[in-house]
Amino acid sequence: MLWDEKRVIEAEVHLSLHNFLRSQEGFPTWPHHLTMARLVARALRLGRSALIQVGAVCGYQGRYRTSFIASALMWHGPVIIVASATVQQRLLNIEIPRLQQWLSANKPIRTGEVWPGSDFQGLLLTSPQAWLKGQLADNGSFPPNIPTIIDGVDDLEDWVRDQLTQDIQPHDWEQLMLACPQEAEVIREARVQLTHELFQHPENPYHCYLISQREIEILQGLYSSFESISNLPKSWQEFWLLFQNLTEDFSPTTITPSPHHPITLSSALFWATIARRQGLFSLHYAPMELAKILAPIWQRQPVVLIGSAVEPETEVPLFRQRLGLEDVTCLKFSSDSQGEAIQLYAPYKLPLPNTPEFQGAFIHQVRTLVCLSATSPGMTVVLVGDVPLKARVGAILASEFGSRVQVEKTCLDENGILVSGWEFWRSHQDVLPAPRLLIIATLPLPSLENPLVAGRVAHYKRSHQDWFRLYLLPTALSELQRAIAPVRENQGIVALLDSRVVNRSYGAQILAALSPLARLNYLDPSLFSPNNEDNSNG
Repeated sequence: MLWDEKRVIEAEVHLSLHNFLRSQEGFPTWPHHLTMARLVARALRLGRSALIQVGAVCGYQGRYRTSFIASALMWHGPVIIVASATVQQRLLNIEIPRLQQWLSANKPIRTGEVWPGSDFQGLLLTSPQAWLKGQLADNGSFPPNIPTIIDGVDDLEDWVRDQLTQDIQPHDWEQLMLACPQEAEVIREARVQLTHELFQHPENPYHCYLISQREIEILQGLYSSFESISNLPKSWQEFWLLFQNLTEDFSPTTITPSPHHPITLSSALFWATIARRQGLFSLHYAPMELAKILAPIWQRQPVVLIGSAVEPETEVPLFRQRLGLEDVTCLKFSSDSQGEAIQLYAPYKLPLPNTPEFQGAFIHQVRTLVCLSATSPGMTVVLVGDVPLKARVGAILASEFGSRVQVEKTCLDENGILVSGWEFWRSHQDVLPAPRLLIIATLPLPSLENPLVAGRVAHYKRSHQDWFRLYLLPTALSELQRAIAPVRENQGIVALLDSRVVNRSYGAQILAALSPLARLNYLDPSLFSPNNEDNSNG
């Protein structure tokens, strides 16, 4: 009987969810609920992993979660759902109770950072940090063979790197001196030398720097003064093991003799962050390659990975390669071309972002766009990645439009103007009104001026790989699609003021990723009218 129940789980989920959706008056529609629910149910039945892209708009709105929750509740065995704290609260307060009542499902629901126990047959909600920590340590926090649904995998790579990053913080030096009082003077001197060397690096907006050869030598000298690392604090022991691997792989012949030549190895990133005002620094180590580290995790249990806009290709080859995902069924849902179309204004003749003329031209365009949209209802968002330019734009707009303008704040009027960086917008777009107008200064290509980006690019170069098309461009495409998702709700206007989108060969890929869209080649006040249906001439 159990075999029959497992065999027909897809059909049962389909029928139950179909009836549930029909019963919910005013429930947000999504044409792929049943398809997704069947695929998740099939993955649970077969124990076969799957990767599903639901689309940037659906990912932003979270409609798809009803589908996988229905499958998880109806599955006869235990299931783990990995999701952020915010998503967990929505599932616990809205999605799960609503479906439990309709399905008459009595499956126990728990939240926590470890598996509740060997006899637990319910649904466990846990955070990405807790799940990855347990999986990477392979310490039994989560037993093998339990089907796992991971929501929001657009950020999976960042979650993994955060978990794998080892740090030496300022307070760790004090702990080291307390643990090794006989070496206190040596420790103090090493910290002074490192402070001196690190603060010689010129300032950058990211406040971080790849470790130089001279700084490596100071740390080597420090560790050589200890007879054994077994008596060191845990943070120093762990850091030393990684540091050893780093320096053993390092070949001095590859380094130009220079006190500040950065160390960027194929196996790792080793960098420092600096708080100049406080005179403090922290050291950080993270592996460069994640695939070999993660591959064993995917083999322990079937996983259903759900993302918004992971990659343009359905089979997500780059994402799978970076994260060691081999045997996985991939599905990408198409967008609603009518209901999700944006109007895209991408002028041809603007200066390139790396020219002195760009800032003036960009500010002129922003002022024009904001003035044209002043009488239309809805919020305006100006996305600027460059920190000094962001502050300048905020000051100029505030001088003309007053308190309507806010720089990276969530307390805005209905017709407010938000000036924001990419990270702030990504973190807060779900709590802000959907903008009527989104102005983008430049494509969100990771900046080579960021030492950590430069380190990853150097890794691709050493491997003779196309670092732009394998790293920078996919990152920008994913960021763009997620950033404009709220604008699609009201078929608003996106002004992309980076002329590379029309002047570079990769511009076609960017336009394809932003589809569905109607192209605008001119600016007219009627474009911003809420009754405007289609003013494209492109």
